[in-house]
Amino acid sequence: MARRFTQVDVFSDTPYLGNALAVVIDGEGLSTEDMQRVARWTNLSETTFLLPPGSPEADYRVRIFTPDQELPFAGHPTLGSCHAWLEAGGEPRTKGQVVQECEAGLVTLRITDDGLAFEAPPLVRSGPVDEGLLGGVAAALGVERGDIVAAEWVDNGPGWIGVLLADAERVLALRPGTMPQAVGVAGPYPEGSECAFEVRAFFPQHGATIEDPVTGSLNASLGQWLLGSGRARAPYIASQGTVIGRRGRVRISADDDGRVWVGGAVTTCVTGGLTR
Repeated sequence: MARRFTQVDVFSDTPYLGNALAVVIDGEGLSTEDMQRVARWTNLSETTFLLPPGSPEADYRVRIFTPDQELPFAGHPTLGSCHAWLEAGGEPRTKGQVVQECEAGLVTLRITDDGLAFEAPPLVRSGPVDEGLLGGVAAALGVERGDIVAAEWVDNGPGWIGVLLADAERVLALRPGTMPQAVGVAGPYPEGSECAFEVRAFFPQHGATIEDPVTGSLNASLGQWLLGSGRARAPYIASQGTVIGRRGRVRISADDDGRVWVGGAVTTCVTGGLTR
């Protein structure tokens, strides 16, 4: 049986400059071991598998895998999986809205003129960062502790610490060492620029520091922090991936109820099928 397969580019309106995602559209019948094997083979940051929903409120179910493990939720896989589901003929129960079921629960996405956007999940940890840990983060980033304008736990699952620097130029100049924790760094662009912030995401993996091209979960939590603290105004656009040759653009907005939404362009780049 051939299973429909697609690779999409998320968070860039120019193909191949965002964050790649592999999606197995016909995931039903695959075991967890099968899914992990495919994800290890694609060797992308995430590979997803679409399944019939288990919840009566959901339009579809998704399972999200890195090459090493299954994730309960992730940002760019949410947008990319929804795009693939719609492109494959999925029809939402509610016009203009898609409800995704994943291990973290139900996630609502909006279909707008600007593309898809998901509701930012609640933070599981917020508040001040211990000064000892923050000193280690500053050292790993290669900056002085005094260069950090603000810092806070902005953890919606992956363990993010949010760090704000004085400006985007300082964010772009970072050449980090080994990070002690998943860290997201933001710095503002001058008023009137295309983007409000430059964002970079670093996390430790196998003794090295990995930089993620464009990160939905981080931008979701940064948006909640920056908007909630008055350091940003909605809507705004965050740039990410510049240093590593990408051109990510993440749209952050907020509704009248104070819910933060994370959106971006999604483009299909590869279509085909898995033969086994």
